[in-house]
Amino acid sequence: MKHHLESLISQALGNLRKEGVPLPDPLPAVEVDRTRAKEHGDFACNIALSLAKAAGVKPRALAERIVAALSPSEQIARIEVAGPGFINFYLRPDALHDVVNSILSQGFNYGRSMVGAGRRVQVEFVSANPTGPLHVGHGRGAAYGATVANLLDAVGFKVHREYYVNDAGRQMDILATSVWLRYLERCGETFQFPSNGYKGEYVYDIAETLRQKRGDAYRQPSSMVFPGIPADEPQGGDKEKHIDALIGRAKQLLGSQRYGEVFDLGLQVILDDIRQDLEEFGVVYDQWFSERSLTQNGLVDRAIERLKQSGHVYTREGALWFRSTDYGDEKDRVIVRENGQKTYFASDIAYHMDKFDRNFDRVIDVWGADHHGYVPRIKAALAALGDDPAKLDVLLVQFAILYRGGERVQMSTRSGEFVTLRELRREVGNDAARFFYVLRKCEQHMDFDLDLAKSESADNPVYYVQYAHARVCSVFKQMKEKGIAHDRENGDRHLSRLSEEHEKGLIGRLARYPEVVEAAALAHEPHQLAHFLREVAYDFHTYYNSHTFLVEEPNLRDARLNLIEATRQVIANGLGLLGVSAPQSM
Repeated sequence: MKHHLESLISQALGNLRKEGVPLPDPLPAVEVDRTRAKEHGDFACNIALSLAKAAGVKPRALAERIVAALSPSEQIARIEVAGPGFINFYLRPDALHDVVNSILSQGFNYGRSMVGAGRRVQVEFVSANPTGPLHVGHGRGAAYGATVANLLDAVGFKVHREYYVNDAGRQMDILATSVWLRYLERCGETFQFPSNGYKGEYVYDIAETLRQKRGDAYRQPSSMVFPGIPADEPQGGDKEKHIDALIGRAKQLLGSQRYGEVFDLGLQVILDDIRQDLEEFGVVYDQWFSERSLTQNGLVDRAIERLKQSGHVYTREGALWFRSTDYGDEKDRVIVRENGQKTYFASDIAYHMDKFDRNFDRVIDVWGADHHGYVPRIKAALAALGDDPAKLDVLLVQFAILYRGGERVQMSTRSGEFVTLRELRREVGNDAARFFYVLRKCEQHMDFDLDLAKSESADNPVYYVQYAHARVCSVFKQMKEKGIAHDRENGDRHLSRLSEEHEKGLIGRLARYPEVVEAAALAHEPHQLAHFLREVAYDFHTYYNSHTFLVEEPNLRDARLNLIEATRQVIANGLGLLGVSAPQSM
């Protein structure tokens, strides 16, 4: 209905301009909103107030001319000009009933639209370093990014889902070295494991796989590994220098081919685990983009060359710097170190250059909130490359804080003392995890209450919504058990019988679903949909507790069954976008 009214007003404005009213060309987007008070109608538009100056008339006079130019609509009972120039629309009672028919006829497609007009959008999310299993913090980014992508797809964008695999760089070297050191322990070597190594149980598992494949072939005595290595932090040394020296020693003793095998084994095992974990969580990607491919395909060198040509790089102390301060960054950034090694930032520049070279109309990055300082430098690099940084949206997701029994659960990836996404899913289920993760704005801190997520009560939002869907299914099951047939066409003819306040309120809520989906998609705010579904569930449960659906009178019964079937459809559609199931029984 909202878009229908906006179209009517746009057509009226176009006609007025043809008649000589000096309105801008092109016309601004027309916005029609639901009214907050019923005395002001069902929908209102303030376009006359914004165009009055250009038209050279008072807003109220322009509003009256717009109303006079509107094409007739069977769904509108009357139109009034109110206040300084608001246009208020009052719908016919049966226009609300048409919502039920629309939902039942459109089914899965109800709420979907072509607002995006097929524009290409890339959504890159999670992209966790493949140095260990995904933890519950990654889970929030996964649920949020996947739902944003689903919403954009639902409103007509062509969405490309991508995972950036950080398969190069220091963290991966720390993982490879950690695997090799655990392998040496399996071979019988004894030593103090580095404090800055990866200590999770999964590292032992990868090391055991290496030993089963290679036996003792990669074994080196600890007397060859540790001499000359700077002391670790517990011994009064520097843990960063200690691990970096061990990385160098591993490369030296193993040689490039053997070290590469250890490196690739750790990468592949963990990446396969991440991929399986996400797929089980309902998160699937169109592309897994390798960071190493940027170097192999010459994209990093090409990005640096483009920056040189733009005049925004300089050399200082043997390193190559990007002058990001030209674009408002707090300081300039190194892209090639004095030893010739390209930085992670250089790879990130190349990756974003490649994104824009793939001709996406918009690029969305979903990052952890701790990366907020990285945003201005990436946008600065895009500007220096000649791309439009306004086409990049960076959505920052705050960490999820997990509580069990009222106590906060501590997590640390390096120490291995963390709760994995897989453990969370096993404890509360995919549905609760997906729903809870998107209940708040992404930039807000989130407390994840495990006890609440597992409870079967109205306080648990996902249970409350799913129970509404299951309750509708139970009504239709009871109907069949009683030998009653549901005549949907008869119900459609008698929707006017739905005159109870609970019924009108529920239909009005269902009518808002397409608007909620569109708003949630364009604002990248899945929580709008999650909270809407809770409201639908509340309206339905209240209706269920107040009225009988399987009444004796067939016309009223069919009308009510149409309404609750439409309710079931909207809940199923909305839960589907959130990646949550719609169970038939609970």
